[in-house]
Amino acid sequence: MTGILLIVQIVLVVMITIAVLLQKSSSIGLGAYSGSNESVFGAKGPGSFLAKVTFFLGFVFVVNTIALGYFYAQQKNASVVDAMVETTEVAAPTIDIVNDTNITK
Repeated sequence: MTGILLIVQIVLVVMITIAVLLQKSSSIGLGAYSGSNESVFGAKGPGSFLAKVTFFLGFVFVVNTIALGYFYAQQKNASVVDAMVETTEVAAPTIDIVNDTNITK
């Protein structure tokens, strides 16, 4: 489960980065390469649409981060020793104190 969430986290990071870089700012960023988006997104342009997408991706990113933290904490509490087999069929050698010889049962 954590593997899938980690892949989703990486995809979200890339998507948030692209959404932020496409927004217009004082230095315009990568929004200059988007072309004439006014016809697709309406008269206001892609500003409000990209802001909503960025907010949604940020919210999903935070929820995914909390889920990853929870699952990693659950894995940390699990121990390898808990899964060990406690019974064995091998008999331990015994020592006969009277004769001082090794006897296995």
